Amino acid sequence: MLKALSVHVEKCCGCRICELICAYQHFQQNNPKKAAIRVFPLFPNPASNVPIVCHHCGVPKCVEQCPEEALYKAQDGRVLLDAKKCTGCRACLDACPFTALYFHGDMITPIICDLCDGDPVCVKWCPTNALRFTPLSVIGQERRVRTATAMAGES
Repeated sequence: MLKALSVHVEKCCGCRICELICAYQHFQQNNPKKAAIRVFPLFPNPASNVPIVCHHCGVPKCVEQCPEEALYKAQDGRVLLDAKKCTGCRACLDACPFTALYFHGDMITPIICDLCDGDPVCVKWCPTNALRFTPLSVIGQERRVRTATAMAGES
């Protein structure tokens, strides 16, 4: 069953633990700028936060735009990077509609969420359960309920 990271913005407290644990998991560094997930304040209310992470799109624009085929869609649905093929051209960065790829100054390749090979540490460490690793069918159902609730004017 295909799963994806689902973000519940209303639950995010902005603690950025997800950034720290991601950077530590992949680079053994406490440097949130090396995380594949980033937490940004929502304008105009800086008390509201939104974690931004790769959506592993069905038809990923980043994959389409990569001239070296360094980014690819795996059979399990994840968008993955073959770092040996990447030249650091940043075409993927411009192509992503969610701005979910990041470059760090001391790296030539982009940082992209790999879902920790199916066991995302950010989900385990999120103190408010704003992040969940959920079957795609459930994410679709939750999205429809939220949309219907918003259209009905309920909170």
